Amino acid sequence: MSAHPWQSVLDEAHRLEAEDGFSGILRVSRGEEVLLESCHGLADRANGIPVHPGTRFATASLSKMFTAVGVLDAAGRGEVGVHDRVVDVLPPELRPRTLSPDVTVHHLLSHTSGVADYFEEDEDLPGYREDYGDIWDRIPNYRVRDYAALLPLFADLPPVCPPGTTYHYSNAGYVLLGILLSHVSGMPFAEAVTTRVLGPAGMADSGYPAFDEVHPDVAAGYLPPLAPGLPWRTNIYSVHPVGGGDGGAVATASDVDRFLRAVQQGGVWRGVSPADLLTPRVRAGGRWSVGYGVEVRDDGVFGKDGGDPGVFSVSLRRPEDGTTLVVLANVDEEAVPGLPDLTRAFVGAVLGR
Repeated sequence: MSAHPWQSVLDEAHRLEAEDGFSGILRVSRGEEVLLESCHGLADRANGIPVHPGTRFATASLSKMFTAVGVLDAAGRGEVGVHDRVVDVLPPELRPRTLSPDVTVHHLLSHTSGVADYFEEDEDLPGYREDYGDIWDRIPNYRVRDYAALLPLFADLPPVCPPGTTYHYSNAGYVLLGILLSHVSGMPFAEAVTTRVLGPAGMADSGYPAFDEVHPDVAAGYLPPLAPGLPWRTNIYSVHPVGGGDGGAVATASDVDRFLRAVQQGGVWRGVSPADLLTPRVRAGGRWSVGYGVEVRDDGVFGKDGGDPGVFSVSLRRPEDGTTLVVLANVDEEAVPGLPDLTRAFVGAVLGR
């Protein structure tokens, strides 16, 4: 193991596990060969159940990729067109009152719709909130089992820009995509994605179980103690209990690997090609552009990350040799401040900076 370029990363992961309570999995594969599967900490702290390769983690926004494929698959079935206007697809009660009539499905997929976010991170824009948990002051999180329940959080917010003019990351835009997929498919969102996206990709261990239901091998998400000496807390009051269009699927690291492989290889979903997802649509800053649901680095590396209270996820794949990196954790960077640095070092060691 000492010859591996990521040995120093593993040493740091073990340190964070011992000193800061890091829990999660670091995985590297190349083609069909698994080069590394390093498990750390506990999936269930109350019962002392350790993380193992089959542990299923919440993935937050990483699963926007699943939503994008679901919508493109629906387009391949003739249920919707990528360049259809959203106002022509969704009835008024299923869309924001402030939605521009020029917004298309393409705009939502590429974060160029200008739709204001229900959790805006730019303090200069309407809807800005410093703490994600603040949104549950307006609507109890346990009521969000159908993502249409989130519409009141952004239905009256003015657009942040005209559609198609600039990149603006929008969770609300992907909430609309989830609602749209359910509407055109005639199925609940979770059923549509599970049967049409995850199943064909061989992702048998992934899906959208509710956080308040008992399912095997699902890691609980953890928040740091409120004060030294107090116990860790779960995130059940900090996130909505069922995933939707903007994220929230649970997945194993190996299933995330399968998904990225399917994206690159194509031929898995109806009418969905690698170019549909991986063609850069708009510059997102630095060395990154945005495709449909995925982010594409200038050197061709692609993937998606995600974060929620008690959730941390990163996935990347290098097409030229099929090297895939996955990091899934049931803690966030507030609980384990060294987690972002650990991940950056891991990415650098495996894929280059």
